[in-house]
Amino acid sequence: MSYEEEIEVWRRKRLAKLTAPAGWLSLVGLSWLREGENSLGSDPSSDVVLPGTAPPHVGSIDVSEGKATARFLPGSGVTNEGNKVTRLALKDDLDGEPTELALDRLRFQVINRGGSLALRVRDPDRPAARLLESIPHFPVDRRWRVEARFAPYEPPRRMLLPTVIGPGQDYRIMGRLSFEVDRKPMTLEVYQELDERYLFIVFGDLTNGEETYGGGRYLYASHPGPDAPVVLDFNRAYNPPCVFTPHATCVLAQPENRLPIRIEAGELRVES
Repeated sequence: MSYEEEIEVWRRKRLAKLTAPAGWLSLVGLSWLREGENSLGSDPSSDVVLPGTAPPHVGSIDVSEGKATARFLPGSGVTNEGNKVTRLALKDDLDGEPTELALDRLRFQVINRGGSLALRVRDPDRPAARLLESIPHFPVDRRWRVEARFAPYEPPRRMLLPTVIGPGQDYRIMGRLSFEVDRKPMTLEVYQELDERYLFIVFGDLTNGEETYGGGRYLYASHPGPDAPVVLDFNRAYNPPCVFTPHATCVLAQPENRLPIRIEAGELRVES
């Protein structure tokens, strides 16, 4: 398989994941939870308003000292792993796989951003998830597959990074990548997400705003082996989820990760 074919396979997998029942396009709601009781239901007076297919009053999500507990009315129909529930302690996404609750078509779970909790709601059957047929992108160009030197921070730094909505997101900053483009030195700080097999890069460049998303783009890279470089394949640079949904809390490219050049590779801006 040629390099160009590999990128095309990656693009198809990326689109399939984005439009899958659990993909970003299935999001239909995001509500921040306050300390104490947060009522839940389709009634407009609810603290967390669910889409109209849900009952007017379902129960509540109670928050105490950064932890969430669900309390549902008898007969609400809410289930967890196929079992009806009336009371359940909820794991958020910082604890690994978050607790998923189901109510007819809806799926919901708690996320944690900078110590603040929110309820994320999905509809796996949302028609809009099937309307995206392709993502525009720059032509594949091998010169944007570059090698970088990784200098780890010892120990890694922790920082609350600003997001497009919400209080921000806590990341471990693992180190700095150094590389050259047309003999010009460049650097990028790299983050660690839950999947420790990869480094996570949020970068900006001079295409942002017109050709690509203004908040920057995302890229993954494998950890380097002993005395081996990190490969940055900008042909795999992709749009943050907030390009496709208003219900995503996307971390934004920081000033130190905004490159003073045009990265003419990867995904282009998607018009809403």
